[in-house]
Amino acid sequence: MRNIKVKVYPSASKLKKKEQLAWKIAEIASDKAPLNEEAIDMVINRIIDNASVAIASFNRRPVISAREMVLAHPRKNGATVFGINSKKKFDCEWAAWANGTAVRELDFHDTFLAADYSHPGDNIPAILAVGQQKKMSGRDLIRGIITGYEVQVNLVKGICLHEHKIDHIAHLGPSVAAGLGSLLKLNTDIIYQSVQQALHTTISTRQSRKGEISSWKAFAPAHAGKLAIEAVDRCMRGEGAPSPIYEGEDSVIAYVLSGPKAKYNVPLPNINEEKKAILETYTKEHSAEYQSQALIDLARRMNERIDNISKIKSIEIHTSHHTHYVIGTGAKDPQKMDPNASRETLDHSIMYIFAVALEDGKWHHVNSYTPRRANKKSTVQLWRKIKTFEDKKWTKRYHDPDPSRKCFGGRVIIKMKDGSKFKDEIFVADAHPSGDRPFERSNYIEKFQTLTEGIITLKESERFLNSVQNLRKLKSGELTKLNVEVKGKLARRRDKKSIF
Repeated sequence: MRNIKVKVYPSASKLKKKEQLAWKIAEIASDKAPLNEEAIDMVINRIIDNASVAIASFNRRPVISAREMVLAHPRKNGATVFGINSKKKFDCEWAAWANGTAVRELDFHDTFLAADYSHPGDNIPAILAVGQQKKMSGRDLIRGIITGYEVQVNLVKGICLHEHKIDHIAHLGPSVAAGLGSLLKLNTDIIYQSVQQALHTTISTRQSRKGEISSWKAFAPAHAGKLAIEAVDRCMRGEGAPSPIYEGEDSVIAYVLSGPKAKYNVPLPNINEEKKAILETYTKEHSAEYQSQALIDLARRMNERIDNISKIKSIEIHTSHHTHYVIGTGAKDPQKMDPNASRETLDHSIMYIFAVALEDGKWHHVNSYTPRRANKKSTVQLWRKIKTFEDKKWTKRYHDPDPSRKCFGGRVIIKMKDGSKFKDEIFVADAHPSGDRPFERSNYIEKFQTLTEGIITLKESERFLNSVQNLRKLKSGELTKLNVEVKGKLARRRDKKSIF
């Protein structure tokens, strides 16, 4: 690996292309690095994972809305859309939009946390859609996805967006563009321009994840993927981009991030070095914000020790800065304590999540979020007894550069009305690579089968799982086999007031 130093330069210095971060990204996206076999296996796992959560969200309103939009953009030799018969094809950028929304809707796929947040699986819908439309092979797709993950993970390690209240999709636009460059075997200069255009068009604020969180949380990464596809298309036609996008005098760093005097360090592989960042990412066993995963497991464990939850006086969760300020009481969002809040808001409230998991001793991607469940009297009472606190120890472990020491858990103190206490802590989720039950291929398959049960046929389930596990051997034009068709009638929500 190499460490790329990134800072702002005055326009008069005329910073050379080859010294810019976007060029360094483009170099690894266009290199001839061998594919790591473990990384290939993880690509397959993540395609299964994405399909699982996309089909599980098939009939949710935002997913239906996105699908209605794509239905207005058919294309004879385009891309497929989750749930719809694979014989029907659509413009790839719109297919990426619909599929990306379906993947993100339940907040149930993979994550990587470092200086910033990310859901690297958001790269897959756009890269797959373009791969289908351009009739690429399985190995082409693998190369594109591995690059997308590599770029996003390393941007997340080196550049914090959250401290400036910029949404994490600002790292997704460049990573999708780089992944598409690898998929399509584009030259370095085209990828360089594409990365810059994609970043320029995908910067937005974190208000999408603050206060009353709306369905835009699901649409945001799909929108970034769609914009990245369009950016790559323009650059393939010879168009350029604002440059240098990171280091320029009026650039992203200078006026969106830490300012003209800021210095960042972004790790990237050497040219032709294997890309393995996907192996540092981790998926979710539970449908909730990743920083709640370990605490759900801890709540389930503590449920077994507490006979009468109504006797609880208070609950303290001592955790990292990010967990406290993003999904804890440190966010100071009253919506996080509101039983009538949206599902998107509830899955960003560790107070709600811990209360339900502690009461029920389990977590379910649908039942744990219903309005009836959120308004249960005992849950509301317990929920409002919970406070979070930042603990420097947990913050330090959260940012530890050693993957074996990095953790996303916390310490919980439950005080009972009789004066007794229950204490426990957890470092990582059970499903984390360092957890008690790390996810393996069998777990991804089980997740797929569980989430799609009753929605797709057994025959379709077996066909998809066989196809995706044969990804290395899929030939040009066979990527449509990675689509999944639901049984029964397609859910529709036609609206004559809409544009499309």
